[in-house]
Amino acid sequence: MKRFWERVDVDAEGDGYIIRLDDKPMRLPGGDTLLIGQRPLAVAIADEWRSPPIGAPITPNHLPLTQLAATATFRIAPAPTDTATSIAAYARSDLLCYRAEEPPDLVQRQNAAWQPWLDWAAGRYDAMLAATRGLSLIDQNPNALAALARAVASHDAHGLAGLGVMVPIMGSLVLGLAVVEGALEADAAFQISVLDELFQEEHWGGDDEAAARRARAAQEVKMAARYVLLTRGSA
Repeated sequence: MKRFWERVDVDAEGDGYIIRLDDKPMRLPGGDTLLIGQRPLAVAIADEWRSPPIGAPITPNHLPLTQLAATATFRIAPAPTDTATSIAAYARSDLLCYRAEEPPDLVQRQNAAWQPWLDWAAGRYDAMLAATRGLSLIDQNPNALAALARAVASHDAHGLAGLGVMVPIMGSLVLGLAVVEGALEADAAFQISVLDELFQEEHWGGDDEAAARRARAAQEVKMAARYVLLTRGSA
């Protein structure tokens, strides 16, 4: 698709807002008109459609907020339990629970960066997850898993859409919840999640491909966090 419209406007419509492209409602590929409940989010989505020059190609990469809003509205909202259950399952193998056995420097860094957020989850949700050394899967306390599942289910479709991006990328439900709860900035959460990778690069060197992949992932986490904030009227 190429940009053919000259004007992009945000108009009130019923209980929300729609984006108009040259006075015509913006429609998604399936033909649906996206009704956006919060004006700050509608303005940010309009900016996505306004950003490319006229005649320039537009790909899904140009429209991350639009995609998140469409996912929340048309896929998650009709059956939020399915998405919440899938997200909550990450607590069974949360990144923060699996520590290195060596070298000592890495062990120390993991303990310092990861344990405080397991402690935060224990205090915030009464959900203490156990940590181990090595990669063998351990059983977690069912009560802790249930508490974290309730925490996930307490979020609306927009929060679930944000978590659905952040949690798989970071491999940590705890970090994702900390971000959407406002306890941790998205950039900081992502850096915590790639601690092992950054440690290895310090000692063995990195490469451009890995750095580019990490930058893309960091941007996706940041955009998902921004989306959640916008749905709450800020960003």
